[in-house]
Amino acid sequence: MAELPTRYEHAREKEIYKRWEDSGYFDPDVLAEKGAVPADAKPFVIIMPPLNANGSMHAGHGLVMTLEDIMTRYARMKGRRALWLPGTDHAGFETQIVYEKKLEKEGRSRFGMDPRELYKEIYDFTLANKETILGQIRSMGASCDWSREKFTLDPEIVAKVQRTFKKMFDDGLIYRGKRIVNWDPKHQTSLSDVETSFKERTEPFYYFQYGPFTIGTSRPETKFGDKYVVVHPADERYKQYEHGQKLGPFEWINGPVTATLIKDEAIDMEFGTGAMTITPWHDPVDFEIAERHGLDREQIIDLHGKLLPIAGEFQGMKISEARPKIVEKLKAKGLLVRTDEAYAHTVRVCYKCETPIEPQIKDQWFVKMELLAKLALDAVKKKQVRFIPERFEKMFTYWMENTIDWNISRQIVWGIPIPAKICEACGGGAADLDDTLQACPKCGGTVHADPDTFDTWFSSGQWPFLTLGYPDHRDFETYYPTDVMETAHDLVFKWVPRMVFMSLYLTGRVPFHTVYFHGLVNDPQGKKMSKSKGNVVDPLELTQKYGTDALRMALIVGNPAGAETALSDDKVRGYRNFATKIWNAARFVLSNRPQDPDVDAPLSEEEKGYLAELLEKVKPEITKHIDEYEYHLAAEKAYHYFWHTFADIVIEREKDKLKSGTPAERSAAYRTLETILLESITMLHPFVPFVTEAVYQEFLSPTGPMRDKNLPEFLMIRRWD
Repeated sequence: MAELPTRYEHAREKEIYKRWEDSGYFDPDVLAEKGAVPADAKPFVIIMPPLNANGSMHAGHGLVMTLEDIMTRYARMKGRRALWLPGTDHAGFETQIVYEKKLEKEGRSRFGMDPRELYKEIYDFTLANKETILGQIRSMGASCDWSREKFTLDPEIVAKVQRTFKKMFDDGLIYRGKRIVNWDPKHQTSLSDVETSFKERTEPFYYFQYGPFTIGTSRPETKFGDKYVVVHPADERYKQYEHGQKLGPFEWINGPVTATLIKDEAIDMEFGTGAMTITPWHDPVDFEIAERHGLDREQIIDLHGKLLPIAGEFQGMKISEARPKIVEKLKAKGLLVRTDEAYAHTVRVCYKCETPIEPQIKDQWFVKMELLAKLALDAVKKKQVRFIPERFEKMFTYWMENTIDWNISRQIVWGIPIPAKICEACGGGAADLDDTLQACPKCGGTVHADPDTFDTWFSSGQWPFLTLGYPDHRDFETYYPTDVMETAHDLVFKWVPRMVFMSLYLTGRVPFHTVYFHGLVNDPQGKKMSKSKGNVVDPLELTQKYGTDALRMALIVGNPAGAETALSDDKVRGYRNFATKIWNAARFVLSNRPQDPDVDAPLSEEEKGYLAELLEKVKPEITKHIDEYEYHLAAEKAYHYFWHTFADIVIEREKDKLKSGTPAERSAAYRTLETILLESITMLHPFVPFVTEAVYQEFLSPTGPMRDKNLPEFLMIRRWD
């Protein structure tokens, strides 16, 4: 046969991918129709976590694409009707933040813009990014079924998400209520707990004299409306006071006040003096205390983070400006007892911009979590859902056992509109899917359309079944529940629980049987990548330099589930050399094929041993690793076998026979090497699909050794076993 080119050029990847895509084999129905798998083959289904369509692919996305493609290619080669359904996410709040930064650079702001114009601009921006990122997914070799590709703002997805809201409202699982929420004063929207994070702060902690009590706080700006002192019922220091006892009047920030003594077990007797005043409007713990005892609540800080008229002379000031001035005033009144200058604590912030959250009481839509959390917990306890690594089950359980009602309202334009009418008179509201509600069902007052949009997790929590056409599409009947959800480990308390309980609530089934968590992809020094630090490693630049196969191996080898991995140029370059090694080994074997090989030439005992080692030991071990989700071990074992056993030992020992052996010896040597090569590229294909497919196509070429052997037309559909 004609010799292979001396070097494998990864520029061929686009051509190879196009041939795969054009074949239709990414579609499980086509697989069965063309006989690549049995018509009654068991499905294998992964729903791709929808990539945010607001930017470019990063290294973490590269890991996602690699892992899920390995799972899918392996299942397809094992004879399963493999469906990997791709999709992208409008990503609500995150995308709006990205676009707001774009507006800032242009000297514009979303505030004051017509909401419809803003939505249209973000929509066009997102669709352009969506096409870019879909191309980048293809560049990673992702063998997903593009005929089923979905977007979270597809009309049918939007309609079904809104119908879910109506059903949950009718079932009493969604209500509109005035509760405390995480308010982002910069972006002017509420956020759920999972959209916030905690940041360490060291700042002064003040002790003030409040009548007969010494109270401690790091936020004196919230204390203008304080009229309740709360202590623990068992605190001996305050046993002389009765619950509900009136105290005062005594001097406070802006004059005399009267306080009421409240006893509640939420108080930590070991913190500070064990006595605290509460600000129910601006603190979730205080809010719950006020709810339990029916206490008044008064707003001190407005939605922009400025003090209201109750603050007197401090009205209109930002918190940072007012705080030291308030302390000085209290000090001048002789009410400052002492200051701890280095009080270390955590502050809740927006997870995207780190703006401190200002809790506020607002009318919002909430999902009642008690029943839904129990559904999810029961499924996990019954082992209907498995976590890899197992340690994440404890985290999942903790969040479901300590959940609070879920705020699903967002005061942003970018997202799925909440189909409801709200009443300003009473604060109530009702689902209104068909836009027919004319008056408030609670008070009869005037209603208007809710301008808010859904928390993005409300729609993405339904992603596994909505993408398959729930409730009555053939795909839902055929391919649901899915098999594996592969996702980032930080979504164990954000996305994963919502998928589990939303599926159980709506379909009666868990959405998948296994959750595989991957970790962070860090910079070469093992530090988290960040644009501000300038240490971001661009996966697309690496694939252009070294090929996609090299990047895939660099992301997988040495990277077990739930772990973190460092990605460097050197590591990827090293696996480019592996792709070259595969090509060169294939080039040697195929170029040394005898003119008329004797297919019946007997193998030597040594050659039989080579085949036995591969087929009876190495391949079963690799298969076992993949079946147990140990992709890092499977890839490493396949790598070492090919390089250090096949290339370094077997080929070297068979060279002399190919060069100067008898015709029978040459035929036997070639048959041994050809068999090992074909089996090796089959084992390696899920990990390095491009170079292995390129080698396989040489087997099938007009001058190749397998042109008349009726092999499958692509390596990706060659049977593994």
